[in-house]
Amino acid sequence: MASIPTTAIEIAAAVRSGELSAREVLESHLDAIAAREPEINAFNLVLADEARAAATTIDERVAAGEDPGVLAGVPLALKDNLCTHGIPTTCSSRILEGWRPPYDATVVQRVAAAGAIAIGKTNLDEFAMGSSTENSAFGPTRNPRDISRVPGGSSGGSAAAVAAGFAPISLGSDTGGSIRQPAALCGVVGVKPTYGMVSRYGLVAFASSLDQIGPFSTTVADSALLLEAIAGHDPRDSTSIDSAAPSLLDVLDQGVAGLRIGLVTELMGEGIAPDVAARVRQAAEALAAAGAEIGEVSIPALSYGLSAYYLIAPAEASSNLARYDGVRYGMRVDAATTAEMNAKTRTAGFGEEVKRRIMLGTYALSAGYYDAYYGKALKVRTLIVRDFETAYKDFDLLLTPTSPTTAFRFGEKTSDPLSMYLNDICTIPTNLAGHPAMSVPFGAGSDGMPVGVQLMAPALCEPTMFRAAAVLEHAAPPLEEAFQ
Repeated sequence: MASIPTTAIEIAAAVRSGELSAREVLESHLDAIAAREPEINAFNLVLADEARAAATTIDERVAAGEDPGVLAGVPLALKDNLCTHGIPTTCSSRILEGWRPPYDATVVQRVAAAGAIAIGKTNLDEFAMGSSTENSAFGPTRNPRDISRVPGGSSGGSAAAVAAGFAPISLGSDTGGSIRQPAALCGVVGVKPTYGMVSRYGLVAFASSLDQIGPFSTTVADSALLLEAIAGHDPRDSTSIDSAAPSLLDVLDQGVAGLRIGLVTELMGEGIAPDVAARVRQAAEALAAAGAEIGEVSIPALSYGLSAYYLIAPAEASSNLARYDGVRYGMRVDAATTAEMNAKTRTAGFGEEVKRRIMLGTYALSAGYYDAYYGKALKVRTLIVRDFETAYKDFDLLLTPTSPTTAFRFGEKTSDPLSMYLNDICTIPTNLAGHPAMSVPFGAGSDGMPVGVQLMAPALCEPTMFRAAAVLEHAAPPLEEAFQ
């Protein structure tokens, strides 16, 4: 067998030219899954048979002189909250046991149309609620770089699948950092696009005003390619922006000369591990060396971001998850009355973290508390948006850590929900604002585990963000080089 390239761009080029067959590429990745998946647990379901059938179709199209698309023959992992027609979609929850969606999510349709081959459905924190992929009905996913540590969450399976070489690219969802934080902890690239740039149709909702689908990859260019493939207007999503997908691949070599990039002071002090903060400063120096103008910027309302998020997101989850009632689909625990059946089904079907957030959200929306909690959180959200607008008058991009620490060990934070929630302190603000952000690997911490640096941009400024990401990728210390 010819040697298989590691990036999606190289694989697609080789398959489209006939140099490699899609089947060869697929079998190589299925071999990698067979070798390490038992210890990693990145997947809830490996789609070996379906993937082989898709690969055969791609090869037949190439042989017939057709072009299967920009992702031709590239194996891709899908977070298991993206609906796939006729294939179990569980959200890593018992309550969706046996449910097979009657349709595909828009992003699933778009990657298939581009020639990608879905290789499996990845594990996640149940209903995307968590920062460690420890809250899954299918057991935890382990970090491929050290299996005693978490991969981050909630898209931990998608991040781990790319980091382990199970697939060159994957899709996750990001509600408060669920793409960027696991990308940082696993040492891969992760992107949360502008809210509305990628259709949410077919994404099982957690918090509808915050959720956004985005790519994981080992390179900035692969994330650009995948985001170009999935972005663009979708009339089936009422929040979809009515504009074409941005052009990203052709800006990657434009550099950062003349760009103004702000180091956010609120996210560089207390609560950020010293080795992580030092890597972010090194990233700022690398951008300055490439011609960017670096300065410090204060965004005061960020200090309220975590509090606002953990009222808004659970409130929306309380509403969205009310549909799992034992009547329409998924798990059902029979009882004498409908009310008892509903209560027993939800008690048995939901895990502890999901129950915690439903209760918190229901409380925040209840009579007498709505204005005091949910209403006030929405006002804080507006303050955060305004503070970002002020910051972006002086800066084109912002730079922060992605996660306050490197990957932590299993069980280290499960007994203290607040400690777990603090993992998202750097990522939540852009979800509240609806802006794009991405995590780029930038060396390792003092423990030898990956550190991710986060670039944030104003809405629809992905091209500028990707220009800076390409510079950081080029300047990044090797992951094997622990922080000294």
